[in-house]
Amino acid sequence: MGKTLAVKNEIIADLKQTLSESQLAIVIDYTGLTVAEITDLRRRLRPKGSSCQVAKNTLMRIAVEGNETWQPIQELLTGTSAFVFVQEDIGGAIKAYQEFQKVSKKTELRGGVMEGRVLKEADVKALADLPSKEQLMAQIAGAINGVATKLAVGINQVPTSIARGLKAYAEKDGGSVEAEAEAEAPAEVAAEAPAQPEVEAPAEAESPSA
Repeated sequence: MGKTLAVKNEIIADLKQTLSESQLAIVIDYTGLTVAEITDLRRRLRPKGSSCQVAKNTLMRIAVEGNETWQPIQELLTGTSAFVFVQEDIGGAIKAYQEFQKVSKKTELRGGVMEGRVLKEADVKALADLPSKEQLMAQIAGAINGVATKLAVGINQVPTSIARGLKAYAEKDGGSVEAEAEAEAPAEVAAEAPAQPEVEAPAEAESPSA
């Protein structure tokens, strides 16, 4: 018995909601996979912030209709389709799928869609080389620590540089003051020396009257 209209609408609404929270959607042909194997794939994807959903192509077409970001996925909707929705760790999710594929050897990666563009199988595999969220955080933390260390060293050197400059200036300025003081000292001494009393010449004796 086919799905009722209410169930189909619920699936379409769920697909729309999941797509709105995703960065990347990968389409795989899951022909031959058992329920247990699909469950295993979902288990591998979950820690990477991703999920896998099996849905009919017609329902996905309706879900992306008029959505410029996801409508290109219609080019990949042929045969039996399962969709891997990647919300967080793109590289980690693709690697998780690749590891599953090595074990099951039953699925085929058709391609994916990201930011309104269709990605071929080679493009999707290239995204697997992207660093994980944890690796990015570690790189960012390392860069911040490096900058902080350089700033700390620079700040520590500032007082030393200022102290050296002030010392050199004081020595230079002090030498000039001392030289000027030595040059001015005799004049000041001369100015401060007490004046010698003037000695009056002895008065001439008056000649006796003739």
